[in-house]
Amino acid sequence: MLHLAATIHTLGVNLYGRAHTRLTTKPERGSETIEKVLWAVAVIAIVAIVVTAIRAYVTSEAAKIG
Repeated sequence: MLHLAATIHTLGVNLYGRAHTRLTTKPERGSETIEKVLWAVAVIAIVAIVVTAIRAYVTSEAAKIG
């Protein structure tokens, strides 16, 4: 009988530990990666806009020279 009680107790402790781990870990594990990717895309878009604006300005000034 003692062996059965010890087995059930061990099973309960193990089950509690696994449930506690699942409930306390962050469920948004991938959100930080997605946020970094979105920031990188935003920075690339801003750089593309700035390069386009500078290229247009230089082209218009070069046209005035000739």
